[in-house]
Amino acid sequence: MITAAACIYGVSISLFLDPNNLAPGGVTGIAVIINRLTGLPTGTGMLLINIPILIAGLWKFGLRFIISTIYATFMCSVFTNYFTRFGALTSQPLLAALAGGILMAIGLGIVFKAGATTGGTDIIVKFLRLKYKHLKTGRLFFVTDILIVSASLFVFGDFDTIMYAILAVVVCSIMFDAVLYGRDEAKLIYIISDCSEKITARLLEELDIGVTYLEGKGAYSNNPKQVIMCVMRNTMAPKAEEIVKEEDPLAFMIVSSATEIYGEGYKNIFSEKL
Repeated sequence: MITAAACIYGVSISLFLDPNNLAPGGVTGIAVIINRLTGLPTGTGMLLINIPILIAGLWKFGLRFIISTIYATFMCSVFTNYFTRFGALTSQPLLAALAGGILMAIGLGIVFKAGATTGGTDIIVKFLRLKYKHLKTGRLFFVTDILIVSASLFVFGDFDTIMYAILAVVVCSIMFDAVLYGRDEAKLIYIISDCSEKITARLLEELDIGVTYLEGKGAYSNNPKQVIMCVMRNTMAPKAEEIVKEEDPLAFMIVSSATEIYGEGYKNIFSEKL
């Protein structure tokens, strides 16, 4: 997995981003900047910059994690230098930013799923995640990458190029979270109805989803209420609303978005959150 991901990562840099002067942030972006200043191959620059960061990672995360990361870092550098010989696949910066950002996200996501990183800001982000667990990895990448992309303005001196690089970072950030966490967004629905049993029976039979009863009481009437709570994929929500409307047009229903769901059919609550 790591080897395939490193190959995809190398393609994104050498065939799309680097030849179009797009510094994608992170250590790779720094390496692209150094390449323009000194002529040092981008892949080699990535490897050299990563050495002190990998040493810090060895101290913090242990030998098992760092061995796979060293391999991923080395292979990314090798593939980046290898694919450089083929030149840019497109000279259109917009296409390069989109394709490069998507491919980079796929490569990074697969590496993280394999339990490693590509070094550089990946390790820095992992450090930050130890303290700020509520932040998603893609968002942390976005902040660090934007800082590096902004610095590249002083090297390239072309504001349009910087804007395309930022676009690549944004695309990479969004796609990275999609690859790493999956698209498990869903609808959280609360239903208060006098026909709760009929509604529940149809939800269980027609949508095959889990339903939970919550005990409630009307504040004005002081009457007990049976509240239906259920979570379902976005595509199922219209059917659920139709069922409620057919069984009880006077039902009180709250529909909200649930961005992270753990449990059967969704993410494993026991899996480590990167």
